[in-house]
Amino acid sequence: MGQITSMFEQMSKYFESLPPFLWNLLLIVAAVVIGILIKFIFKALTGLISHDNEEFSLLRSILKNLSTPLTYFLPVFVFNMMLPFMKVSAPVLAVIDKITEIALIAFFTVLLISIINVISDFVVYKFRINKPDNLRERKIRTQLQFLRKLIVSIIILCAVCFVLLSFENLRKLGAGLLTGVGIGGIIIGFAAQKSLGNILAGFQIAFTQPLRIDDVLVVEGEWGRVEEITLTYVVLNIWDQRRLILPINYFVEKPFQNWTRTHSEMLSAVMMYLDYTVPVDALREEFNRLVKDHPLWDKRVAVLQVTNFTDKTVEVRLLISTTNSGNGFDLRCFLREAMLRYIKDNYPESFPRTRMQLTDNTIIPGR
Repeated sequence: MGQITSMFEQMSKYFESLPPFLWNLLLIVAAVVIGILIKFIFKALTGLISHDNEEFSLLRSILKNLSTPLTYFLPVFVFNMMLPFMKVSAPVLAVIDKITEIALIAFFTVLLISIINVISDFVVYKFRINKPDNLRERKIRTQLQFLRKLIVSIIILCAVCFVLLSFENLRKLGAGLLTGVGIGGIIIGFAAQKSLGNILAGFQIAFTQPLRIDDVLVVEGEWGRVEEITLTYVVLNIWDQRRLILPINYFVEKPFQNWTRTHSEMLSAVMMYLDYTVPVDALREEFNRLVKDHPLWDKRVAVLQVTNFTDKTVEVRLLISTTNSGNGFDLRCFLREAMLRYIKDNYPESFPRTRMQLTDNTIIPGR
């Protein structure tokens, strides 16, 4: 034990005898080495975890999101602890201390955002939307996306405030501006009323939820799914892979169709216009045969009805139910093709036609 104490005393005397420049350089190198070691450890752990076959791993998410922030934060933190031991003049030490303080705030901000990303990954995994009945999951995912963006914005704003308030001159300037905060607040309110309106609309949508992530909407005549909800706008993924971007207050002020508001089940209709001679019972029998064992039909509704007459045709409606709008579209297309083929092969005279009646060499339009 005495030998160890003596060895530490000798090392302490040796380091104290080093020139100030070399001593300071040694402290900086020690901080950098710590950062390199941390990055190496995280990289090795990430390589081990990546071979895991699980779809999601909390440890993998932590390593992925926190490795880079900790690589920079911990060396700066260690260097900040070593500052009292640096051999520099007081003015230089004050400058280094201020730079280190700002760097700590910046890296700590990034670290907090990374922790939020880990929590977000975990919630996304627990509430996956890749299943037919995903109403509860879409509710939580919508709130999560909005709250994540809001919390990240608040964290960044607080970090900027801490940096500014660390400077004495800016602190005095802020105190001087307090006298004009009333007028300034009114001016800012008028200038940013649309932006503030969007943010308030975002709060309303996140918690009342007239729309959610992955909802099927019809907006401005376009059919698509809600891909992203931000603090100020909503991104709609149109069926042909275009993106429709709308301000978030649009969904508070204007009407739109939400096909998955309470559930994803849909009723879909196929309209056929045929001649008066069409055998409706035969069509109904063929329709029931086609729908009965089709995998897209959810076995709730399957009805063939004559819904209207015109002076030339009979309107026949095929009403079917499906678990979602996508299946409904595919099943409608299938029925159109199958019923067209059936009528053409068995009752071609049932297609719409125009009749003419000949009487005493005079052509009279007939029904």
